[in-house]
Amino acid sequence: MTQFLTGPRARAAFTLRVVMEPPFAIEVRDQAALTVLLPVRGHAWICTAQDDPRAVGAAQAAIVRGPDPYRVADTPDREPTVVIDPDQSCRTPDGDHLAITMHQGVRTWGNDPHGGTVMLIGTYQSEAAVGRLVAAALPPVAVFTEHETDPTLLGLLERELTTSGLGQDSALDRLLDLVLLHLVRAFAHRPGTPLPSWMSGTGDLVVGEALALLHQEPAAPWTIAELARRVHVSRATLAARFRTAVGHPPMTYLTAWRLALAADRLAETPATTAAIATEVGYSSAFTFSTAFTRAYGTNPTAYRRRAHERHRRDLPQTAATTPP
Repeated sequence: MTQFLTGPRARAAFTLRVVMEPPFAIEVRDQAALTVLLPVRGHAWICTAQDDPRAVGAAQAAIVRGPDPYRVADTPDREPTVVIDPDQSCRTPDGDHLAITMHQGVRTWGNDPHGGTVMLIGTYQSEAAVGRLVAAALPPVAVFTEHETDPTLLGLLERELTTSGLGQDSALDRLLDLVLLHLVRAFAHRPGTPLPSWMSGTGDLVVGEALALLHQEPAAPWTIAELARRVHVSRATLAARFRTAVGHPPMTYLTAWRLALAADRLAETPATTAAIATEVGYSSAFTFSTAFTRAYGTNPTAYRRRAHERHRRDLPQTAATTPP
């Protein structure tokens, strides 16, 4: 699982301390890939179209997976009083701008500087930033208890949000990554929780070793025979145990892993399509492009263009709404 948990790489993430006094209901339409909500005082309800409302209280945490809209409110039936748009700007449901009205100091936003509900918010704008397979592993809303949430990390994040200092953006990004990794680890350790293949497969020692090899050496010319030789079992044994633990044959899993790596590389680096194809184990850019288009519904060039357009669109507003 370690290779996946190196995925989150926040870059100038939208981080904010939100202070609200009831009544309130924030309709979030930012289309972000994933948001971490950490109440430090009071409580809030998270309401989505896909699930029943979920309550989250002080010292707990919640992860909301996008890009669908959701509502954060003091009661589950509260109508929206604030709308957050895709550029992280805020307005009333009627369209009146609220950026100045809701500004409450350094990276602090809300309807009352002494509000009874205080939340720390961290938003990953794209799946590339959070790690595509990490995001996909989580349900639309995951709520974590006080025992699953580290109070030390919450304290560090709140302190960094409420002070100014050199390298603050980088510090906030790294703290947000650490909080997310801690919560994903807690989620993975929940008994009886359905896990994605890259988590569940590690329960079998042989399959876990095979997964580690595929993750560490994605570009190697793997065959089922070579993988079985490396983990010291027969081809038939590896194939049977891998399918039982992971749900897919080893080579099918390897293809998905290679393409997930490539998607992150396309979004995060200027490397050419040909270079990325070689890096993840494809013999030609054409073969890679065909496989990528089949899996993602768009070719690598278009995927990269959309990712970069989204990043350029988000950065200016993020800087404008979070003064140093």
